[in-house]
Amino acid sequence: MSDSASGKKTGVLGGFKAFLMRGNVVDLAVAVVIGAAFTNIVNSVVKGVINPIVGAFGTSDLDRYAACLKGPCTRKATGEVTQGVYIQWGAVLSASLTFLITAAVVYFLMLLPMKRWQERQAARSRTTTEPAAPAETELELLAQIRDTLLEQRRGPGTDSVPAQR
Repeated sequence: MSDSASGKKTGVLGGFKAFLMRGNVVDLAVAVVIGAAFTNIVNSVVKGVINPIVGAFGTSDLDRYAACLKGPCTRKATGEVTQGVYIQWGAVLSASLTFLITAAVVYFLMLLPMKRWQERQAARSRTTTEPAAPAETELELLAQIRDTLLEQRRGPGTDSVPAQR
């Protein structure tokens, strides 16, 4: 192996190590692990709470809701399709409810409180680090308006001091 090839390999490995050690990659990995664990909680809520509520109007197993697209449609007692083509809209409904619940929990229990905390931290740091700018007085504002009007009257490209004759 030549020196240039080994240098390139070290450079690629070094670049890969730098990529992995970036903060956002590590944060993303943590988020994926937490998200996977959180999925189990949401699935349990859907199966243990939402499905029974929906089951009060029909069956508690949303996966059993289906429509026969091409018949005749028959199933075994286990739910396996033996004949026909089913559209299993109950599974889509269950997945949609799981998504909505997950999104609501993430927004209301994670993002909203974090946003409020960051706003409080930013407000606190502004008040402690930045001194309040002194408010301009009416006299200073009137002087600025006067100077602007005089400059507009003279036109661009002229000196600020009028020429004497």
